[in-house]
Amino acid sequence: MDQREYADAVAAQITAMAEAIRGHDLARPVPTCPGWTLRDLVEHTGSTHRRAAIVAGEARQERLDRASVDLGLPAGDGGYADWFAAGAEPLRRGLLAHDPSTVVWTWSGPRPVVWWARRQLCENAVHGADAAIALGQAPRIDEAVAADGVGELLDNLPYADWKPRDLTGDGERLSWQSDTGVGFLVTLYPDGYTYEPSAMPGEVTVRTSTAADILLLMWGRRGYGDYSVEGDAALLKRWADNSTM
Repeated sequence: MDQREYADAVAAQITAMAEAIRGHDLARPVPTCPGWTLRDLVEHTGSTHRRAAIVAGEARQERLDRASVDLGLPAGDGGYADWFAAGAEPLRRGLLAHDPSTVVWTWSGPRPVVWWARRQLCENAVHGADAAIALGQAPRIDEAVAADGVGELLDNLPYADWKPRDLTGDGERLSWQSDTGVGFLVTLYPDGYTYEPSAMPGEVTVRTSTAADILLLMWGRRGYGDYSVEGDAALLKRWADNSTM
């Protein structure tokens, strides 16, 4: 997607998630985010939208802590859906405020501002799935968005330094393949990993129905026990243990 497509798509996602939670008990637990309620999920995701709108809109060069953002949270649960929806247009405007090549701060280092547009679309896709699961519904993620989300995760994972990780090896390959034709091959090296869209199997290969399944697996929202795993299960477990965001 280009900058405008990302911005328009994430604004539509936000509106849809706001309507999905409207009228529901926000004290519901979110099974895919242990310890969180639906209220926690909405606050986290909505605050991320507001921070991203500022960083992108103002082309910030320095880190902006979420705690410093005036969230304007509603007084009661009845206002959360409207509060969440109200973040859509400011985020869209912020993501489109500058040329997509304008370099800004991101948690993976200085990046073109379009990084935030892609990050917000992919993050909201996963958290929209979290909300759906909490509400007892089947998550629905567009296949193109899901495939882009897998690439986005693999692009940024080496910079997610808030927990120790070992994503290295000696040429071992992990493959994720979907029935819709989307596939990814990760190759581990002593200094990190590379990835590519590929239909090739690996030392371990995971087979799923959709690209959305791959995205939710990689984000820890699905369990590998629900899918066909061929080959070195220990290699897959090591990857899963070290790649969870």
